[in-house]
Amino acid sequence: MRSSRNRRRWLAGTVAVGTAVAVAAATPALAGRGQHRANAGSSSAHDDRGSVQTSGILPREKYILRNTVRVNLDHHSATVPLHKGTFGGKTVWYILTEASDAGAADVLGLNFAPKLANLLQTPQVVQDVTLSTPTTSRFASAIVNFQGIPDFTPTRVLKAGSPHAFPPAVAQPGAVGDAHYSPFIRIKGTSIVYNAPIVAVGDGPFDVTHHTNTGDRVLAVHPARPAGPGQFYGASVELLIINGFDSAKPIIYLSTESSDAATAVLERATFVPLLAKSAYAGGDDFFGSGRERIFPFTNGQTGLNNPQAQGLTHLIVDGHASEDASLANTGLIRALQRNGDALNVQGDFPTLNAPRQAAYSPLWDATFGQWTDKAVRQGLNTRQTDEFALLHLAASRPDLLTGPMGAPYGSTNVLINCPVIAFTAAEPRDDTRTPAAGDAVDTFRAYQP
Repeated sequence: MRSSRNRRRWLAGTVAVGTAVAVAAATPALAGRGQHRANAGSSSAHDDRGSVQTSGILPREKYILRNTVRVNLDHHSATVPLHKGTFGGKTVWYILTEASDAGAADVLGLNFAPKLANLLQTPQVVQDVTLSTPTTSRFASAIVNFQGIPDFTPTRVLKAGSPHAFPPAVAQPGAVGDAHYSPFIRIKGTSIVYNAPIVAVGDGPFDVTHHTNTGDRVLAVHPARPAGPGQFYGASVELLIINGFDSAKPIIYLSTESSDAATAVLERATFVPLLAKSAYAGGDDFFGSGRERIFPFTNGQTGLNNPQAQGLTHLIVDGHASEDASLANTGLIRALQRNGDALNVQGDFPTLNAPRQAAYSPLWDATFGQWTDKAVRQGLNTRQTDEFALLHLAASRPDLLTGPMGAPYGSTNVLINCPVIAFTAAEPRDDTRTPAAGDAVDTFRAYQP
């Protein structure tokens, strides 16, 4: 990752005075940052960097999203700052995870995702928000006024398909964005794009069992409160995390929105169909796309004790996917601790060596993989963990791996907002395999007369 010195230099060069004021106004009060440092000092189970940590408090040096308060692996959760907004006189609560500007990301402890600026090519995908000044406290943050919000009142329903669990027989999202809701925002008149998913509405009490006014991954909401003379704890929210892989290293991330209804149900995310309009279908280039690639599997192996288990069938069968997530549902949490997640492979990570570290985006374009009958029959549908190894497999062995229903392997234009949080073993730095001519990733070749 870039050094603090280099980040400060980027900040001085990229953030204008007016923009910096707007950033500070639209984001958490600086008093809340002391809370995060203090909480990070709680007891942690430090592990060998080459082994996967599965319990205890994850050491802070493994956090990628630096504003994270705590990663509690026993709860399978991450606690992050919670910020107040409004919509039509109603209180809403949102989190901040990425910024398209390096300086803003550095100041706020967010992931730097420069490709988010490319979403401005499809302006309906980015909310223009305004700010209002709170009158209750001289130390409060400015309040963000949203144009659209999610409806958390629907009941999330997931029923396994037959004879195979995936695709599900019934998939009804538990949260649906209105026609103007997007998690991606910019302060009106500025050009920095932030990832600001709304995770709760109202002034409480908050339903963290059946999620009638919270997102389906919300496990607890902690209100702001005084911490002592001259001290203040900002509000925070505890969210269910997801296990996955990047560059053959285990990582954890959140999932907050999806453009596809069934995927939103499986991801415990808000259904936001307009995300599918984001620039651009199938693209992950820095020049014009706001997306990166993620690689789910539909029919991988199953079994919590199976080291080859992976995929959406595994999630439905072994990950308690049909149940509501709550801290009281210890069976669900234990299953996810034991790798009951889909274990998707992500295409980029903020710590990857340059130039790929600038390619990260939390908006993932899903390339669904389906193992062929031959692969399943011969037990070749094994767990995959690296993007380029996977792309090489898809390109060289179409007899083993295809897209859904035998379609060519590639983008399905299903978008998922998945901000990364941390890594749980060694830091992702290098891919295990570099792309070669003939791989699926090698799609452009210059004409040579």
